[in-house]
Amino acid sequence: MQGPPPSRFLLSDRVRAAQANLIAWLSTGLAPRQLAFTLSLGFAIGCIPVLGVTTGICALLALFFGLNMPAIQAANWLAMPFQVVLLIPFLRLGQWLFPGQAIVLDRSRIVAQVAAAPGHAVMQMGSLFGHAVLAWLLTATPALLLLTLLLTPVLHVVSRRVALQAE
Repeated sequence: MQGPPPSRFLLSDRVRAAQANLIAWLSTGLAPRQLAFTLSLGFAIGCIPVLGVTTGICALLALFFGLNMPAIQAANWLAMPFQVVLLIPFLRLGQWLFPGQAIVLDRSRIVAQVAAAPGHAVMQMGSLFGHAVLAWLLTATPALLLLTLLLTPVLHVVSRRVALQAE
């Protein structure tokens, strides 16, 4: 007797777990708009082009604004593959927005620059990533608004269904 393929089985378990989390968050009294904003903010922060800082930033924002910590972290972790995929486009967009000395994104050249002049290479990379963060900020703001607008009606429907099932 064969069961479903392992990848399909895992995906359905993950979808059910996500549904259960969503229902739990909505049944704690979190308004659909606030949950939509929390999820959107976590996802937007999760795409920042600096690796290793998003979890801390999301935790601080959740504490500062009183947002649901598990929800913002779940969205942040969901965005991690997008962070990796969008790293180079944000670096290129930053270079385009702030023209100047172009930095070639070639591993061997970067290693040679670090070996020859580490301080200069760190300053160049800091500038490069600073421009990428500004490029991210320009795109993340409208993306945050759009995601919040798209998720809010969906979460209203889910919230109504949860309320009907509770009755």
